[in-house]
Amino acid sequence: MQVLNKRFYASILLIILSFSHQGCKKETNYIYEVDDVLVTKDQSEKTVSKTMVEFISIAYADIFGSTISQNDLGILSLLYLAFGDKVIIEDVLVKNMLNSSEANLPSDAEMRSNIGLYIKNTYIKLYNREPNELESFTLSQKISDNEAMTSAMVYYAMMTSNEYRFY
Repeated sequence: MQVLNKRFYASILLIILSFSHQGCKKETNYIYEVDDVLVTKDQSEKTVSKTMVEFISIAYADIFGSTISQNDLGILSLLYLAFGDKVIIEDVLVKNMLNSSEANLPSDAEMRSNIGLYIKNTYIKLYNREPNELESFTLSQKISDNEAMTSAMVYYAMMTSNEYRFY
């Protein structure tokens, strides 16, 4: 009977050792590498509308590079108030300012010499933010594909957009 007990204990010991051997396997650690991505808040969704005086003053400063005189601001404010559709009067104001010989815009040659930098600087100046990749690519393609496109046209399109009308 002792031989049977020794065999029984030996087989139990063998089973325990085999399980303990399998439990001692070294765990494999997997490391996944990911590229860093800069995530920023979308700033193109602006909700606070510029007042009449703010719109005129900011548009004037963006086009002429100086502040508007109180006399000119008063005259343009009266015209702005006298007209019912604010979008149309803003369109006319921007168009007339851009057509002025005193407008201080980047030249067409400067625009075409470094389109990417021109787009970035224009977005920062007019929208107070950098363009996203799609905006930069799309505008770059429009400028490259259209020889008749001028810097004034780009300013006009951006300054009459809804984003320009809001903070």
